[in-house]
Amino acid sequence: MDDVAQFGLVILVVALAALAAVLSNRISGRLRIPAPVIFLVCAAAVSDVFPQFGGLSTTTVQRVVTVALVVVLFDGGMHIGWERFRSAGWPVLLTGTIGTFATAAGLALAAHALFGLDWPTALVLGTALSPTDPAVVFSVLGSREVIGRTGVILEGESGANDPVGIALMVSLLAGGGISGIDVPGVIGNFVLQMGVGAAVGIVGGVLLLSFMRRVQLPSEGLYALRTLAGALALYGVATVAHGSGFLAVFIAGIIIGDEGAPYKADIRRFHSSLSSIAEIVVFVVLGLTVNLRTMADGDAWLIGLGLAVLLALVIRPLFVGLVLLPVKLRWGERIFVLWSGLKGAVPILLGTFVFGSGLAGTTRIYDVIFVVVAFSVLVQGGLVPSVAAFCGVPMRKVEPTPWGLGLRFREPPEGLRRYRVAPGATAEGRAIEDLGLAEGIWVSLVLRQGQPLQVHASTVLSAGDEVLLLVDPEESDPEALFTRRSSAEAGSPSTPGPSGSEKGDFVDMSRIRRAAVRSSPGKWVARVVQRRRKR
Repeated sequence: MDDVAQFGLVILVVALAALAAVLSNRISGRLRIPAPVIFLVCAAAVSDVFPQFGGLSTTTVQRVVTVALVVVLFDGGMHIGWERFRSAGWPVLLTGTIGTFATAAGLALAAHALFGLDWPTALVLGTALSPTDPAVVFSVLGSREVIGRTGVILEGESGANDPVGIALMVSLLAGGGISGIDVPGVIGNFVLQMGVGAAVGIVGGVLLLSFMRRVQLPSEGLYALRTLAGALALYGVATVAHGSGFLAVFIAGIIIGDEGAPYKADIRRFHSSLSSIAEIVVFVVLGLTVNLRTMADGDAWLIGLGLAVLLALVIRPLFVGLVLLPVKLRWGERIFVLWSGLKGAVPILLGTFVFGSGLAGTTRIYDVIFVVVAFSVLVQGGLVPSVAAFCGVPMRKVEPTPWGLGLRFREPPEGLRRYRVAPGATAEGRAIEDLGLAEGIWVSLVLRQGQPLQVHASTVLSAGDEVLLLVDPEESDPEALFTRRSSAEAGSPSTPGPSGSEKGDFVDMSRIRRAAVRSSPGKWVARVVQRRRKR
């Protein structure tokens, strides 16, 4: 019984810790402190007070964090989706690749020239701190959504530069060791990892999507588990083939993100919840590896603070800013992107790679990385909403919708559309009967401030209304009515309207992706709609 009671006590402690971690988001919102820094610092303090909690081996930490990052990157890819990624694919590729290399070089130069670190140490620090972190970016944004391409750039960059930074560090450590770097070997290994990872992600994402659509399972709860297993399998295949498994799962998530599949909404909710848990696990596990008592040794905290300030105010704005020059962004958007490149779990994970590398002062390197990450999450992350307001970058709060009303179909419903009425759209301020909808388009539901309205021909639509329609496949897409105002209605053909990126991003965030498969039940619904319309 003593063993049973002891095990019960362990479960109680773990459960209470998990509840505290989940509720920490409310504390984070009240204190305006990003939740990741709370997990990180509290775990580091616990490991100092109770040393037995800090006895995790480096291998265990790396494996746990790797699995958690696979979950976070796959969910992040699905959240972005192909259509949103396509709207900002070029700047994402620029910042995720060239921007990562430029940041690593700038940090290495600053560490060597200003703080007197030898070149091997400076190069490792620069590489470890070059990628931004998807877990921190998603957590800091929280329930806020950045409107326009800036949000896609930040999310896409944080997902794209993680595989680049990890592959660069692995190539650096494998390319002849720190003491004698084989530059051709580093480049060759990096290209191999990126190429194989991209190929596995594209092919694997297409195959996984086809598998999700075609193979039925006996229970609806198995569909989300199948997708998770598929993502982990893609990571494994890419890694075994000497490619970047992180890049593979991120690309696969982007491919799957917008596409229709059975139980897709359940799959998205499952991966979103699992990603939230993974974020907590990442920062708690990494925090347990940090010894706060050693921060003063070798001036690690001073070097870390200096590099953090330089990175936020000089290095990233200078080097990544140059990379973003060809991209068409307003100066406010440009400043916001440069400020919001937050560091997090990935730099700390890369810091664990130096243990066993033969490099001197590995504990000091790890402590410097921790200080930089803590500053980035606490200071930069805490100021993200204020910087967005200062730069004129629109952010909207995504209110939770805990109550749902839905129908399940045996076949993909054909012609189902969901739009949000944009400010200034043609439909704003008009009754449904005045929209000039075709015979084969039926407005079935209107949501206003989260409440359903009784739909009549005289119902007047307002900005922010969500409209659910059934559209005959032979009819043209009524998207333009809800997302933009025509030039004639705006006053004159020369009157400027919203930018293409704003229109595209707006539609992508509010529309349910139409199913590509045409089914007989879908045609039957369309015919019933037409008959009701004629009556």
